[in-house]
Amino acid sequence: MREITDEKLEKYFKMTEEAIKIIKNGMPPKRSLLYDVAKDFLLMIESYYKDAKSFKEKGDYVNAFASLNYAYGWIDAGVRLGLFNVGDDDKRFTLAK
Repeated sequence: MREITDEKLEKYFKMTEEAIKIIKNGMPPKRSLLYDVAKDFLLMIESYYKDAKSFKEKGDYVNAFASLNYAYGWIDAGVRLGLFNVGDDDKRFTLAK
């Protein structure tokens, strides 16, 4: 397959939206030194997600899909570093050591 379908793009939007909700609930305590780092990661994640929406509205599915993948890369990096507590959810996130 050489195209990004509506279904595939919507699947990745939904997956990313769900992950963002989860990590927002798993932020470090505000007084933690890691809180500011987690906020910075969250800013990058939400920026790429916003970019993806903008690209989709313009019909640019390739860059929308790429932006979603960058957002999820930041999500997984934050999870792996321990910035976001996602419990034992290794279906949505990369938790393996």
